[in-house]
Amino acid sequence: MEHKSSLFPMVIIGILFFIFGFVTWLNGSLIPFLKVICDLNQFQALFVTFAFYIAYTVMALPMAYVLDKTGYKNGMAIGLGVMVVGSLLFIPAALSANFLIFLAALFTLGTGLTILQTASNPYVVYIGPIESAAMRISIMGLINKSAGVLVPLIFTALILSDIPSLSSETLTQVQIDELASRLITPYIVMALVLTGLIALVKFSNIPEINFNEKDDPYESHSIFAFPRVVLGAIALFFYVGIEVIAGDTIGLYAQSLEVANATALTSYTMVFMVFGYLVGVFFIPKYLSQEKALTFSALGGILLLLGVSFSSQTAHTISEVLWGWSGVPTLPDSVALIAILGFANALVWPTIWPLALEGLGKNTAKGSALLIMAIAGGAVLPLIFGKIAAITGDMQSAYLAGIVCYLFILAYALKGHKITAWSSR
Repeated sequence: MEHKSSLFPMVIIGILFFIFGFVTWLNGSLIPFLKVICDLNQFQALFVTFAFYIAYTVMALPMAYVLDKTGYKNGMAIGLGVMVVGSLLFIPAALSANFLIFLAALFTLGTGLTILQTASNPYVVYIGPIESAAMRISIMGLINKSAGVLVPLIFTALILSDIPSLSSETLTQVQIDELASRLITPYIVMALVLTGLIALVKFSNIPEINFNEKDDPYESHSIFAFPRVVLGAIALFFYVGIEVIAGDTIGLYAQSLEVANATALTSYTMVFMVFGYLVGVFFIPKYLSQEKALTFSALGGILLLLGVSFSSQTAHTISEVLWGWSGVPTLPDSVALIAILGFANALVWPTIWPLALEGLGKNTAKGSALLIMAIAGGAVLPLIFGKIAAITGDMQSAYLAGIVCYLFILAYALKGHKITAWSSR
């Protein structure tokens, strides 16, 4: 792979990563919002994440084919165009308050993001030395999660500023219908912004990713012949699942504890992810290898989930210590630890990508598609979490199931990424 370096293309990619974050982490606010608007139970509300993230599995390989035919740059423009369509679908969804139309809009947005993610992540990996790829992805993660910090706050300010309590029991049907219609203008604005980005991408000088023949001794091999990318995809499946659980269920859990402004709490998780990404930017690879960063992230996640499941629902001790001095509202200890999971999660995505894609050559697009398909973890695992919570009647203890996710990530960090063949023959 020939490394190219140009500031302006990286700025364009950074803008795209901001869009990824904005659209993705809006789901955390939409879940409790649509729960009221469409009169859903907690399990049904989590189909918001299912519809959005399952698009990555269904569409990843077709999008890899599109990239092969159009190139990475044109593929990004196509992805943005699909997202425009998804944004506009929110208009009839809001007018009708029909949950199925909302799910169709979310699936369409997820489809557009699929091609953008499939194109942009390997671009960031290969724009410079692979040893520092996690640092570059951490920079993009900072941008992405900054959007994640902002979007719940913006959503709450624009949509819920005069609603003291988001509950179907306290709102009349007229108020619920009016509340649903407030989604129309923001999504029209989103469609216009995305349209402008199409022009920006089309007329920018983003270089294509070109591979040398010597980088590609396995061109004819199936992507499943590469253990490190297959196992990396499974690790990402578990990672995205637990990341979405941490970011998108914190509002539901806090709502069950009657915490004020529950729709804005995804921002807390994103703030801690930003702190984690800063560690990646400043410490990888100079002080911390990609493998060790992944190992520490998995161990930290296990410890935090144990804390979530066994800590107090009423005491505010942890948040008092961490940010009580700042004037930011404190949270019950169990909720605060869900937010802190963002710190443990931050460096998992940036470290798995370069470890999984190393040595793929012209198989990179297929490898990237396989890793993108793993985002389906964000569709499947939150539903499993929701079902466990519904069956047990204890949402707090349901977080223990997430330890399985971190155990596989830990195994990949210690052993899985080193496997270069399925057998020694």
